[in-house]
Amino acid sequence: MAFQKQSAGGGDTGLAILRIGTGATLFLRHGWEKQPMHWAQFMAHFPNPIHIGAHASFFVAFFSDFVCSLLLVLGIWTRWAALFCFCNILVAWALVHRFAFFGRGPGSEHGEVIVLYLVALLTLVATGSSAFSVDRMRGR
Repeated sequence: MAFQKQSAGGGDTGLAILRIGTGATLFLRHGWEKQPMHWAQFMAHFPNPIHIGAHASFFVAFFSDFVCSLLLVLGIWTRWAALFCFCNILVAWALVHRFAFFGRGPGSEHGEVIVLYLVALLTLVATGSSAFSVDRMRGR
């Protein structure tokens, strides 16, 4: 059986779907809850996995989940935004969730979702945004 050659825009369409879908779900599930009016709720109990302080750790998570996820949706600085999100999620998975994946410990019921985020973000780091992004429209 022969494989059909992809159309020229097929890869760009797929990357746009991956970029927008990943950024939007990250923002809607984790970014929206970290908007400034809710900061007091988070500061009281936010984890401090790399020992920079709970406030600094929260700001890193806010920048990743709120700011960078919106940058991903728009396709602005896609590789950098995806790399920042990837690093933040990897640290959380390693140091807070202890690489939980198979549902055998606290917080492990979300292990496969974390891995899917990591794979999607790493793909965006490697490939960039797509033709359907603000960066490409501005000629970058």
